Amino acid sequence: MEKRVAILTDSNSGITQEAAKALGISVLPMPFYINDRLYYEDITLTQDEFYAHLEEDAEIHTSMPVVGEVLDRWDALLKEYDEVVYIPMSSGLSSSCITAKTLADDYDGRVQVVDNQRISVTQRQSVLDAAALAEQGFDAAAIREYLERTKSESSIYIYVPTLKYLKKGGRVTPAAAAFGTLLRIKPVLQIQGQKLDAFAKCRTVKASKTTMLKAIGDDIRDRFGLEQGSGMYWISGAYSGARDDEVRQWEAEIREAYPHSEVIMQPLSLSVSCHIGPGALAVTVSKKLPENQEEKGCRPDVQ
Repeated sequence: MEKRVAILTDSNSGITQEAAKALGISVLPMPFYINDRLYYEDITLTQDEFYAHLEEDAEIHTSMPVVGEVLDRWDALLKEYDEVVYIPMSSGLSSSCITAKTLADDYDGRVQVVDNQRISVTQRQSVLDAAALAEQGFDAAAIREYLERTKSESSIYIYVPTLKYLKKGGRVTPAAAAFGTLLRIKPVLQIQGQKLDAFAKCRTVKASKTTMLKAIGDDIRDRFGLEQGSGMYWISGAYSGARDDEVRQWEAEIREAYPHSEVIMQPLSLSVSCHIGPGALAVTVSKKLPENQEEKGCRPDVQ
């Protein structure tokens, strides 16, 4: 008998509570402490409110979900479903994933925690892939195995307009930030695997954009082994609190560079924006699910 599999993620995926209802999944809101006051993303903290606090130089700290809240959500879903696939943010960026894996040991395989080292837009794509696999009859263990096996088949490249927030979060030293600001360096960062890393140092916004667009093309060819225009990958633009005209221009530039790809624009999740600040622009690429189930290397559970 086919099992009913629930898909649960956290708001680091960028999926709102409203969107989650439409997709038939569940989203655990991430806690943020702003000037020592607790907020929950998309519950008591909107994107606009977050960026207003950020630009006021408020003290903002991310936090992992409370263990009790995670367990309560699992227990509630297991009353309606046979199994749960939980897709939290990358273990390289938070200890919440490893904690969840430990907690899942007490659920006799009914809760499968995915550590495929993704966050924000690419984490969202993992959630959509998981939902598609569940719809096709794959059990929770097979979904987790597929998502973890294909974890490297995505990339995020981010242009950061200022080193201020990287310095504040300890991502660069004060001396390096001052030197970079003096030289007007416009860094490009990458999330490819576990952590947020430096990718390139550019002197202009235009050079940063060109670098990012070339990088995803290189990934499509060299890492994914695909031809551009093959239709076997997703490309998304992303941003953190950028102006509407900047977002529209960036979308147009991505579409011009990749005219054979459907491009959607999404805000970066607040957990990423907390470290890079407003005004960032990003582009992401993720390999699509193969249409042939045998190519996925996993199969629907048969009872």
